[in-house]
Amino acid sequence: MKTYRSIFVSDVHLGTKDSQASKLNNFLKHNTCDTLYLVGDIIDAWRIQQNKWRWKQSHTNVVRRILGHAKRGTRVVYIAGNHDEFLRPMIPYGFSFGLVEIHNQTEHIGADGKHYLVTHGDLFDGITRLAPWLAFLGDKAYDFILSFNSKFNWIRHKFGFGYFSLSQYLKARVKKAVDFIFQFEKNLAAYCKKRGFDGVICGHIHHAEIKDIDGVVYMNDGDWVESCTALVEHWDGRWEIVTWTKENDNVDTDNTSSAYKRLKRRAGTDRTDVSGSTDLSTGIKYN
Repeated sequence: MKTYRSIFVSDVHLGTKDSQASKLNNFLKHNTCDTLYLVGDIIDAWRIQQNKWRWKQSHTNVVRRILGHAKRGTRVVYIAGNHDEFLRPMIPYGFSFGLVEIHNQTEHIGADGKHYLVTHGDLFDGITRLAPWLAFLGDKAYDFILSFNSKFNWIRHKFGFGYFSLSQYLKARVKKAVDFIFQFEKNLAAYCKKRGFDGVICGHIHHAEIKDIDGVVYMNDGDWVESCTALVEHWDGRWEIVTWTKENDNVDTDNTSSAYKRLKRRAGTDRTDVSGSTDLSTGIKYN
């Protein structure tokens, strides 16, 4: 178990078929912190409106894991985003999920003494704020890309190639997407500078990054649909983006012991029926 001063995750989109909830659950199982920030779009209420709600057991496990952290003393702060904006009307009345605080935005004082604005980021996105219908259209286009990308990567896997993110590729190559991200980051940095913040921590655009913008520290924690990234603050004040690829623990049980595997191989040769278990090959990568 690794312990951080604070952990920031966003854009989990629980309730959608593309949410990587199992990986987030595994991440939260092996990492803990003093303060856990859920930086918006944790639950995808847009799918209810579109009648595309897909709630899995892994999604329930994430909720239980978060509540478990809160019960054991972790401060859990939920920042509302555009996909879970149904929470926003309740914020002025002090609404909360038990021990989970709910805010529209909040301030985080880092171990380095700097003041950081924590916001989902949709309020600084001109498309979401001024043309909601266009945001819905873009959301549908993103769903199509994810669906196509899933089939495309299935073919790549058959030929022995690794995972390829079409959406990340388009964001990096299409000029309008690059311009949108640049303007989004610039708007956030300008707002923080005007309000006296040293930096900003956000999500929304599904693009994890740590950089300096005109003297303002800009940090985006990414998403749990494709990149599966979290922003973590170490006790000494260092910031890091962690990419998590592990979905299940590889536990050596009686059924997966070396003796059992030898027996299974022998049984396969002798054509004897022996029940077995799935060998889960997973890994962890840090950026």
